[in-house]
Amino acid sequence: MKSVFLFLFSAISMLPIGAIQVKAQEKKPNIIFIFSDDHAYQAIGAYGNKLVNTPNIDRIANEGALFENFMVTNSICGPSRANLLTGKYSHKNGYLANEGKFDINQTLFSRLMKQGDYQTAWIGKWHLGSLPGNAFDDWKILPGQGYYYNPDFIDSKNDTTRHEGYVTDIITEFATDWMDNRDKEKPFFLVVGEKATHREWLPAIEDLGIYDDVEFPLPETFYDTYENRKAAADQDMSIEKSMRISDDLKVHAKFGLSDEEAAAKRKSIIQRRYGNKVLNDREKQAVERLVYQGMYERLNKEQAAKVQAYYDEIAKDHDAKKRSGKALTEWKYQRYLKDYLATANSLDRNIGKLLAYLDQHGLAENTIVIYGSDQGFYLGEHGWFDKRFIYQESLKTPFLIRYPKVIKPGTRFKQQALNIDWAPTLLEIAGVSVPSDIQGTSFLNLLKANGKNVVTREASYYHYYEFPQPHHVSPHFGITTARYKLIRFYKGQDTWELYDLKKDPNELHNLYGQKKYEKTVQQLKNKLKELVIEYDDQDAAKILNQAD
Repeated sequence: MKSVFLFLFSAISMLPIGAIQVKAQEKKPNIIFIFSDDHAYQAIGAYGNKLVNTPNIDRIANEGALFENFMVTNSICGPSRANLLTGKYSHKNGYLANEGKFDINQTLFSRLMKQGDYQTAWIGKWHLGSLPGNAFDDWKILPGQGYYYNPDFIDSKNDTTRHEGYVTDIITEFATDWMDNRDKEKPFFLVVGEKATHREWLPAIEDLGIYDDVEFPLPETFYDTYENRKAAADQDMSIEKSMRISDDLKVHAKFGLSDEEAAAKRKSIIQRRYGNKVLNDREKQAVERLVYQGMYERLNKEQAAKVQAYYDEIAKDHDAKKRSGKALTEWKYQRYLKDYLATANSLDRNIGKLLAYLDQHGLAENTIVIYGSDQGFYLGEHGWFDKRFIYQESLKTPFLIRYPKVIKPGTRFKQQALNIDWAPTLLEIAGVSVPSDIQGTSFLNLLKANGKNVVTREASYYHYYEFPQPHHVSPHFGITTARYKLIRFYKGQDTWELYDLKKDPNELHNLYGQKKYEKTVQQLKNKLKELVIEYDDQDAAKILNQAD
């Protein structure tokens, strides 16, 4: 027996150190984070919608878990991505509103993942006003919002190239190509940043009209009158007044440019920008991007012919019916949902392609798959589209995770979690120490316990800033507990709101100021002040210190 032990010890000692390290690394799971844009939880089958077709997103829930109360800390696209990358609130990472420049040099958890020997990449929509730089080993991103058809991509060499096709398909192709060519000896962390389902909701050709036979029921709050809710009444994001017939719903929109139109535009741009100069390749590419800079101008002849034919029929019907008043508003709602959900169809189909890739390459059992959106979105609730408010539909975001051998299939988590919790959770999974200045809290113990006997936060803090444009939503901060929501609007409108989420889940009845809720309000204000101090939100603290 002693000789056997000596033999085994000798054999192990002769293994190269690198081989031993690779063996250890194989135990770490790969991580794919599929991150969509403006995809509402109420547009997903797993969250209860019986009229939509989302089999692949639903598969992640069926084979893993679904969060019922996953919330954002600032319901807007760019800041949500900044919160993900930093694990901090907007006032700490410096990215409060869209269209700024995110400080890429601050501590980002993607860089820290490398300490766990992870190879990292971000493919797709980035939308942070600055390039990823060395935050990821590899990246290929859409400039700004990107285009649905024939989009440009900037790669990690800072080269910008136009790619023919539909954006969701192209992102999947780039993601699988990266996985094909990655360092196979390392675990990987890959963010797949989807453009879908962002405005203007332009579906792939194969998905045009797939919901045209569905009559979607009006949400219960569609004709909300915003009684005793000044900020809700003051917004500019209603389907009735704010949704554009041509730009959003594509009635009489023109798709693609003729050769003559493109040539004339190209000539004008060259003359205005460069005069008679002979252009180099980079300058020629810049001109082409300006020629096809409109969302609907990007389509080539073949694409434009098919898309134009579909929307021309929509325009004929619209012109013939001459709708007005409620009939027009409800028609706009139907058209909005049909395009929005058709755009989501390609998103779900491509998630299926990513899941199939993992299956086919033997990666499924050791890869965590996460699906989430940057925030929630209104699909007619309160008569709205867009997001921004702390109200439930924009506060809560879909979050589903498949974690083989850890999460029991079909698990549903009711506990609260926040998007600043992503960073510390993934760092803990990677075996990397979480910096003390990260404000989120890992929920890995919740995943491992499959939700049983694990308490997360009792209240979630939120702060929204962007004002007045777009959509004129008053800046506000507040907290959400299992039962109540307390909100302080402080610019545009200067007011408080209180909701009993158990009795009033649609948040129609503002209870603030009612005598019977004075004790509840005081308790919630105390908790709000506690969280404002904990998260060091000095602007909110100043407002709270002012007399009501």
